[in-house]
Amino acid sequence: MDTNAALVRDYESGVGLTPSSMPLPDPGANLAATLPVWALAGGSVAAFAAAAERRRLACGLQPVETVLDPGRIAAAFASDRLFRLDGAAIEGFAELSGFFRAADAWVRTHANYSHHRARLLATLGLAEDAERAAAVTRMAQLPAAEIEERAAELGAIAVRVRTEREWADSAMGKAAADGPVVAVERRLDTGVHETSSAATQMLPLRGVRVLDLTRVIAGPVATRALALLGAEVLRVDPPQLPEIEWQYLDSCQGKRSTLLDLRRDMPIFRELLSAADVLVTGYRPGALERLGVQAAEIRPGIIHATVSAWGERGPWGDRRGFDSIVQAASGISFVEGAQGNSPSDARPGALPAQALDHGSGYLLAAGVLDALTAREQDGYGRDVRVALARTGSWLLAAAGRDPDHEPARPPEVRYTVAHGSVSAAGPAFSEYPDYSWPAPPYGADRPEWGPRPDGLLA
Repeated sequence: MDTNAALVRDYESGVGLTPSSMPLPDPGANLAATLPVWALAGGSVAAFAAAAERRRLACGLQPVETVLDPGRIAAAFASDRLFRLDGAAIEGFAELSGFFRAADAWVRTHANYSHHRARLLATLGLAEDAERAAAVTRMAQLPAAEIEERAAELGAIAVRVRTEREWADSAMGKAAADGPVVAVERRLDTGVHETSSAATQMLPLRGVRVLDLTRVIAGPVATRALALLGAEVLRVDPPQLPEIEWQYLDSCQGKRSTLLDLRRDMPIFRELLSAADVLVTGYRPGALERLGVQAAEIRPGIIHATVSAWGERGPWGDRRGFDSIVQAASGISFVEGAQGNSPSDARPGALPAQALDHGSGYLLAAGVLDALTAREQDGYGRDVRVALARTGSWLLAAAGRDPDHEPARPPEVRYTVAHGSVSAAGPAFSEYPDYSWPAPPYGADRPEWGPRPDGLLA
């Protein structure tokens, strides 16, 4: 059995498709790690490519001979290491994001956004202008579990770094390991969505409108992949929470960008949603519904895709999280870290890329493609869900661990594309040398759809 291609089979069987055969090439040292990261990275990209072929077939189009290049995929997954703005590299994590020693264990924090930094300092009982040294000292005085619980109460992001066994035995770990890696569920609402008549071989999603309410990595990767295949993607951000510049520039290629406050601009948002074919959200489960938005009522038959950190099952569904946080909580960090001479000497590490984010993004995009293809046949709307914790559980359970692996090969500059002052990793797919256009100025577009190709109706 080709363990590298296991994710393609698991994805397809999980969504009710006959598993296809798509062997993955040997990655060499690309994404080398103790855990089989290539099986996740190459497998998620292959799952998306296979879903794109099913879409082409359903549209009566010729297939595309997808060539999976390990170096190109590794570059896309490690895009933060290749990104340059005016020739300068970026710092992927802020000063209060990382591993810290608590009184009795390690904790991992995430404070890249200013509001998350303020909440973390509040968790520690420090002023908003406190420096890193004060935070380090304070964390060393507190038990790791106390920091984790306080952070959850205040909306900050910090977890105790767990072993693989601790996670597997916990209620959240058991919930994360349950169910398919991508959940695709048919709803009972139907609607008219004419989305296939403008499709072409290279742009099989031409004519599809995607409303993108996601940030950071996983969701934007999914919608960027959909845009690569021709979807009209309109990204919506809240004006009161500015985005981190490099993350936006790295993940908004091929899309348009607008700003809307859903609490104030709900009529505009509902109008956009009423003409969308796909809605992709990165909110915690239930957050959009609490704002009074029932997507299927506003747009019957819509494909509603969601990505979250912890999923809808288990006790952490209302908690915030990111790739690095899921790695730490689930035991991945200790698997990839330095073991030491005793458990107390172990030091946490990280995967060679934020593979849970990127892998979940391509899996979500694959689920959207297959949901669109299924809707063409029966007219029903569908919900598509991924969770970083579920993707992490898949990786922990996958065959092919290599504790004696060679060092991971750095991502290669030859896989980057440059536009003006921005240089970023190109698409993960060899047949697409670049995205349709670079990321537009943040929030520069009007909150409206363009005309559909060939005069298609909304």
